[in-house]
Amino acid sequence: MARLPHDKVNLDDYRRAGHRVVDWIADYRGRAEDLPVMAQVEPGSVFDALPAEPPEDPETIDAILADVDSIVVPAVSNWQSPNWFAYFPANAAEASLLGDMLSTGLGVQGMLWSTSPACTEVEMRMLDWTARALGLPEAFRFDVEGPGGGVLQDTASSAALACMIAARDRATAGRSGTHGLDQSRAPLVAYTSNQSHSSLEKAARLCGVGSEHLRLIGVDEDFAMHPDEFASRLKTDLDAGARPFFVNVTLGTTASGGFDPLSEIGAIARTHDLWVHVDAAMMGTAALCEEFRGMHAGIEHVDSWNFNPHKWMGAAFDCSCLWLRDTASLVSAMSIMPEYLRNRATDSGQVIDYRDWQIPLGRRFRALKLWFLYRGIGLSGLRSMVRTHVRLATELESWIRDEPRLEVAAPRSLNMVCFRHAAGDDATRALLHTLNDSGAMSLTHCELDGRFVIRCCIGQWRTTTDHVRAAWDRIRRTAETVV
Repeated sequence: MARLPHDKVNLDDYRRAGHRVVDWIADYRGRAEDLPVMAQVEPGSVFDALPAEPPEDPETIDAILADVDSIVVPAVSNWQSPNWFAYFPANAAEASLLGDMLSTGLGVQGMLWSTSPACTEVEMRMLDWTARALGLPEAFRFDVEGPGGGVLQDTASSAALACMIAARDRATAGRSGTHGLDQSRAPLVAYTSNQSHSSLEKAARLCGVGSEHLRLIGVDEDFAMHPDEFASRLKTDLDAGARPFFVNVTLGTTASGGFDPLSEIGAIARTHDLWVHVDAAMMGTAALCEEFRGMHAGIEHVDSWNFNPHKWMGAAFDCSCLWLRDTASLVSAMSIMPEYLRNRATDSGQVIDYRDWQIPLGRRFRALKLWFLYRGIGLSGLRSMVRTHVRLATELESWIRDEPRLEVAAPRSLNMVCFRHAAGDDATRALLHTLNDSGAMSLTHCELDGRFVIRCCIGQWRTTTDHVRAAWDRIRRTAETVV
């Protein structure tokens, strides 16, 4: 029986245990479609099922995996199910998973170029590959002479916070980082739509701007930010002596997938030297396909552009790409050089130390999961997946429009469809809860125009026409019974 290794002489045991774990993962993914999509357990049940004390002696990998089967699997929501239509896809394609396993196996620390040069330079190249794949401007790449470049963050939330801090320091010539931020007079003011992700409010709080000074701009019938309202609020703040410094443009809002008009907002922001940040967390993946690159209109105004390959693109979590047109403000805001980190490579000025591009010091070798994803699937495979999901969402929208008991609640946005029951909010809630409680599928909700709405996001790696049709049949049948 293989036992988990605890010293250097047990690598053969590790090899056997590792094979068992890889086999378990493959088996789990093979049966994911047959498992309940949402966890159906009571709070505290997992905690109570685990021993109060850790074991004194090592246990067999078979015993450990048996407990995973009996305790963990029933209590995880099955994000890898092809019937997962909730929140956003959390695709971890097997090719990317292998890269992530290798990253953990190497066990390197990539805080400085000198602590693992490959960790830094593979990441630099993967950010360039991804910028090319998405059709982003040359100014964001390392292989073009200039001040721009990209970095992997853990999430879009961290990327937004890092960029707001960089924008804050740029607006105050670095004084906010050294002396703190006084918001009682001439406060810094940031802008985003009332449909943007909650991470923008958190960023405003954490960087010292304060949620009171984050302006939530109204949206139009497509749930996209109103440029005229943005311009009006900007003028009001300027007239009041405030200092506008940052605007977030969302390309694919969390609730409905709305696209803010980047060209118009960016042009307004540029006239007042605001930092323009783009949050394209999920929908940015669609730019792999040239026909969906209309989202790039106005990108010449952008200071920072962010999306999450760990959502729709297939990279294992966590993996969030952030590009900057000029990295100087971010590096200046984040860089602190204690003597214990000083080294010849850093002092030479010829290398990038990614610790200066993020809030933590330490960092994983995240880039391997992207390298393996691109090489294991190829851009053609990724583009095919995106086009398939958009086609399936288009079909679902048409079926909903033809069903008198249901209503489309917002214009379909790429792979996202929002709908509600024609009988109102109570019926829509009942429809959602009944569908999720069945274990056959997962959906989530949002509020649009004060109405309770179901959102269906089609983006899981293995979702096919058959899965979407089966989901639709269940939605349609259930809609008949909830009123």
